[in-house]
Amino acid sequence: MPSTDTLKEADRLMTICNACRYCEGFCAVFPAMERRRLFSLGDLTFLANLCHGCNGCYHTCQYAPPHEFDVNVPKIFAALRVETYAQYAWPGFLARAFHRNGLFVSLAVALALALLLVLTFTLQDASVLFGEHSGTGAFYAVIPYDAMVWPFGLVFGFAIFAMIAGGVRYWRDTAGRSGAKLSLRAVLGGVRDVLTLKNLGGGGGGCTYPDENFSYARRNFHHFTFYGFMLCFAATSLATIYHHGFGWIAPYSFTSAPVILGTLGGIGLLIGPAGLLWLKAKAEPAPLARDLLGMDVALLVLLFAIALTGLALLVLRETSAMGTLLSVHLGFVMALFATLPYGKMVHGVYRFLALVQDAAEDKPLR
Repeated sequence: MPSTDTLKEADRLMTICNACRYCEGFCAVFPAMERRRLFSLGDLTFLANLCHGCNGCYHTCQYAPPHEFDVNVPKIFAALRVETYAQYAWPGFLARAFHRNGLFVSLAVALALALLLVLTFTLQDASVLFGEHSGTGAFYAVIPYDAMVWPFGLVFGFAIFAMIAGGVRYWRDTAGRSGAKLSLRAVLGGVRDVLTLKNLGGGGGGCTYPDENFSYARRNFHHFTFYGFMLCFAATSLATIYHHGFGWIAPYSFTSAPVILGTLGGIGLLIGPAGLLWLKAKAEPAPLARDLLGMDVALLVLLFAIALTGLALLVLRETSAMGTLLSVHLGFVMALFATLPYGKMVHGVYRFLALVQDAAEDKPLR
């Protein structure tokens, strides 16, 4: 359960904000707050995950530090989000990974890379690993298909199950206790807000991020990251259909749909994470929970590394570097799969559910 101190501070801030209501036009958090008179654990968890950290309320608030009220909603909500990620993590013994996430992801990357490299170098002769391969099945000459697909499929399947389990527990504690009814309209509303990142638009001029000036930079880089990831996922899914549905074996031509989608996705995953890391380096520290940034940075670096090695593999796939690049790229991918339920990526589940709940609420005052 989130710490008593964090909950008390979040409840104190929402009580002040509910009396003031100056920021109600900035994002979805404050209208949702105004539908409440008292704030339960579920209410505060919902509001914290509905917050996109655009910092507009911090820079506008007349009670922000150094005022004695010390109102800093983005910072306390960031801390509460991480504590609730840990609360809903499945299985529970892995919850501590959220609090040392930078180290956790680093160890996962190191172990995954070591495992893939050791297995590749052990199972394959040097002439195969460092040889030049081209044409149908070239990748599988280095790492057999079953050795590539089954471990990754099992790890990815576990990650998806763990994220769904956490999402169900979260929904029961938030929307389930608020009386919000799930409907197609609410789900479509949540999907729309995810695809447009409406709440990173502030009151209409963008976020006050990385400083007090309004900007759409964060939303734009987030779009590159999100849509880059989705394009890569689409490329992998289409390649799976090619392989199992039509018997077309990778690698595919540069003009094929999987390669085009993967290339565009990879470029997006270079631009987006690099841009977000740049903004974080410039960001004003006061509204940020600086001790939690390791989680953000770990995911962005991992996504960037996957994109970089994937694009390098595409360019150099018919050279002697292909075997090593394939192993390194798959090591980064394995690390991402293993850490999906226990890192920043899980925020997508809870934020989406918060947006669905916001769309589902009937708006009565209570």
